[in-house]
Amino acid sequence: MIHEVDDALRVLLRAEVLEGAQIAVVFDAPTRDWAAKVNAPTVNLYLYDIREDMRRRERGLYNEYDEGGTVVARRRPPRFFKLSYLITAWTKRPEDEHRLLSSLLGCLLRYEALPPERLTGTLQDIGVAVPMTIALPPPEDRSFADVWSALGGELKPSLDLVISVPVTASPTYPAGPPVGDEGLHARFGDHPPQDRARRQTRRMPGGAALPVYGSGPAAPDGTERAGAPDGTERAGAPDGTERPAAPDGTDTASGPARRPGLSLRITENRGE
Repeated sequence: MIHEVDDALRVLLRAEVLEGAQIAVVFDAPTRDWAAKVNAPTVNLYLYDIREDMRRRERGLYNEYDEGGTVVARRRPPRFFKLSYLITAWTKRPEDEHRLLSSLLGCLLRYEALPPERLTGTLQDIGVAVPMTIALPPPEDRSFADVWSALGGELKPSLDLVISVPVTASPTYPAGPPVGDEGLHARFGDHPPQDRARRQTRRMPGGAALPVYGSGPAAPDGTERAGAPDGTERAGAPDGTERPAAPDGTDTASGPARRPGLSLRITENRGE
């Protein structure tokens, strides 16, 4: 990833700034010993800092689809990292260095991102813009004087180029098979057909036995199972009549119908 950015910068500067001039483009650390060995006009792009661009971090997962539009895998979104280059010009005369720096600045100011036609490798394959900034003020935790002090060289005019490059190297998680029509079916409302014959019934005047909507299965003799005070069902009397009311005076048989598996208990808290 970093070497692909180096190649894109080298091609861009040689095509639009140097234009065939006998000027070398290198990526060496401009130390005192290195500067003493420079004997030809040179443009140096020293990569001195790498840190993540937290403003562009994304959460979640990206879906990967097959030809039929089915999700086959999921992966993490790319993370962007800032590559900071210290650009310097090295010639025998300071005037030539200033002229060369002016041409470099004019070229890089024309672009807000690396030109897509200059990208190669993975940067070209992912099709994501690679933004860059030139000559912005350095962050508070870093100064160019500190960089030159760490290199052991003398302070020179320079340009600070920052490129935010995506890194797509992340694990891929295979997706499970899609859910078809044979998946889970949910049914709401009445009992299934095989349970309708076992529903509770209520004896009405005249001897008719009508089903109670939302009630549970009936007793073996076809009579309704009355509810107990704790909300559970209670079997009917042996003669088919309903059991007496609960101790609190309520009629468990004549109360509202309850859905199977769902009970409601209301208690009262009395302060001492």
